[in-house]
Amino acid sequence: MSDETTTAVPDGVGLTAIGVAAMRAQESQRPDRLFDDPLAARFLEAAGWPLPPAELAEAERDVPPHWRLLLRSIPIRTRFLDEYVHAAVDAGCRQLVLLGAGLDTRAFRLAWPPGSRVFEVDLPPMLDFKREVLARAGAAPACERIPVPADLTADWPAALIRAGLDTAAATAWIAEGLLMYFSAEQNEQLLGRVAELSAPGSRLALTTLSQDRLDELNQRLDQGEVPGAEVMRMWRSGAPADPVSWLAGHGWRAELFDPAERAATYGRPGLFDGLGREPGARALISAVRDSSPHPALR
Repeated sequence: MSDETTTAVPDGVGLTAIGVAAMRAQESQRPDRLFDDPLAARFLEAAGWPLPPAELAEAERDVPPHWRLLLRSIPIRTRFLDEYVHAAVDAGCRQLVLLGAGLDTRAFRLAWPPGSRVFEVDLPPMLDFKREVLARAGAAPACERIPVPADLTADWPAALIRAGLDTAAATAWIAEGLLMYFSAEQNEQLLGRVAELSAPGSRLALTTLSQDRLDELNQRLDQGEVPGAEVMRMWRSGAPADPVSWLAGHGWRAELFDPAERAATYGRPGLFDGLGREPGARALISAVRDSSPHPALR
């Protein structure tokens, strides 16, 4: 069967999901892989992208240092978020909401207890492309998977509730590689809406880029063209200087994790050495909601 799709390959921000799938496909070929995502290669085939070499050095050939930093962080954050999901499930969460789901395949590749549901919120073109590729691959989810076509800058909570989200039950949320594409005001609104939909015991995971790091990258853009400029120009805001306090203001008890420390824990010490990585440039965040939710948005 041909892997060509009849739906358009996502562009703009959606195209970055193909790039993330490439890094997950590359990781999945390693004998010491941190996770296995066999569907990632199917997304690449459908988009007309080559499968990256299994060897990291070969895959990164001609890649500038500031992009190596990002590329190496994707397998680490993927493993971190997989562990977050397992912990959330162990704590009793049976609903997972992927905000800006992209080509995430956790509904297919993780083990889920009976009654689990994964809501994938994204724009229609992304969900259409994903649906066709999954159908051609004959992929069957390991839980109830519910695509939710919605714009995260519009009234997505209403769409999520119509899709069946139970706001009285604890929910696990993931915003992976998402917040940098929104303005600071849009991120405040996003977190406010997540809080309103979250019962006590809900969980939240974020990946962030610091504002200082974003400012540095913007300086490079102002000085001339740099590799990957078309993607970097879509990055609109960085995380506040104190993400723990920021999330506390929205009712979350948060903990920050350093990607380099996580990489060492996963058996890859020194993964970011020599890449000009400053402490706090990127963070992995896991949070728990203890307070009662606000009334859901109408």
